[in-house]
Amino acid sequence: MTLALRALPALAGWLALAATALPAGSAIRVAPVALFLLLGPGAALLAFCGPALGGHRALGPAESWDEGFERDSDRIERLVLAVGLSLSAAVVCATALIAAQAFSGPRVLIALTLLTTAAACAPRPRKG
Repeated sequence: MTLALRALPALAGWLALAATALPAGSAIRVAPVALFLLLGPGAALLAFCGPALGGHRALGPAESWDEGFERDSDRIERLVLAVGLSLSAAVVCATALIAAQAFSGPRVLIALTLLTTAAACAPRPRKG
């Protein structure tokens, strides 16, 4: 996976951050922010940890009636894992800001965008 492709979640985060300058409650503001919060940090963390997940493939059914089972199963697994990682990162970030008595929506978004950018630009760990 190239750096340009890995940087897409970070770019989505910066786009979501820029969208906060739009009027509150508008769909043009809500859509990129919600999409980033749902998938952005998890996709970047998943791309960072990807080599560790590559060794465990889904086993297909005993019959060979579904040729694309392994491929589709891995895609669904990565999507669900990205959503779970994103929501977990958002909760941890919000909890840390609440504990520091510095919580606000834009601050959570800034912290998650910085986390996503760091995960997208970090070199991948080696398989081993």
